[in-house]
Amino acid sequence: MISITKAAAICNLGENIDEVFLNACNGKLLPHHVTIDLPEIKEEKYNLRCNRFLLHLYNQIKKEIDLVIEKYGKKRIAVVIATTNSGIDEYEKTSNAEYLKMSNPAEFLRDLIGLDNYFSGISTACSSGLKAFSTARKLLENDICDCVIVGGVDAIAKLPIAGFSALEVLTDSLTNPFSKNRLGMNIGEGGALFILEKNTEGIKLLGIGETSDAYNAATPDPKAEQAINAIKMSLEDANLKPEDIDYINMHATGTIANDLMEARAIYEIFSDKVYAGATKPLTGHCLGASASIETAICIKVLETGIMPPHIYDGEYDEKLPKIKLVEKNKNKSDKMNVCMCNAFGFGGTNAVLILGK
Repeated sequence: MISITKAAAICNLGENIDEVFLNACNGKLLPHHVTIDLPEIKEEKYNLRCNRFLLHLYNQIKKEIDLVIEKYGKKRIAVVIATTNSGIDEYEKTSNAEYLKMSNPAEFLRDLIGLDNYFSGISTACSSGLKAFSTARKLLENDICDCVIVGGVDAIAKLPIAGFSALEVLTDSLTNPFSKNRLGMNIGEGGALFILEKNTEGIKLLGIGETSDAYNAATPDPKAEQAINAIKMSLEDANLKPEDIDYINMHATGTIANDLMEARAIYEIFSDKVYAGATKPLTGHCLGASASIETAICIKVLETGIMPPHIYDGEYDEKLPKIKLVEKNKNKSDKMNVCMCNAFGFGGTNAVLILGK
């Protein structure tokens, strides 16, 4: 059994996993004047905003990383980091090709720690953060390593914002998933970092499901066939039934296409029997880091039994199947053993992760 033995997170909700989770549960955005100071990186070729997020996360759990290095050795620890925008803005501002060459956060972290094993970046659009766990699990199961440092980081960049703007899916107001009044999504940035080990105490990685729509480059299949299959695969992989799931952290971008697809997928399998919620109205859509941050939130849900409320205007879109959204004053559960996290990306790349105590 594979366990997450330590986790760190950073986004606009806070500088660490506890702050992020507390503010998510309170439905609280930080004041606009609050800024997070990221550490500078001395080597210019590595001093990218994504890497600075990653360094901040590494510093949070450095003690635990040092312990696994002592336990396993630097030749038995791998690194897998999800990202989509790493180095884009920096590369546009310079003719230095080293920025493009060194825009792999996994390589930066491997070199920072001095590890001598497999490392890779995962870039599958918005599913990247969960697919990094899939790669990490394969490495552990095939004895490539004894431990994987896995996560996702992404920074706001002009190019993807221009792309989403061209698709007319951005809004200046707060994203409003599953509301009849939704106008689109917000972009965020940040990251999360985890330590994965075999046969140890911690939150268990129970199941993963991965599929591809092969439907459209920028729009999910409205029938949700492959999203449904990804959920079914994750349940089968975990040897669980739908009724075993206690909470679903939805992808929930607040766009018409995603809300329709995801509501259909969830209702098809869970009806209105399982609590579901979205944290993107608070964090923004952090792209390649979004599912990593949401996984960190799911870990805290399992540890505390408290679910972040689904933040929207309360006017559910009646054109969607009615699912059971987490309410602000009804977000504490006495039964919280298993969480599911969804991620659906461009090109129809779907990933579903199941975590348990």
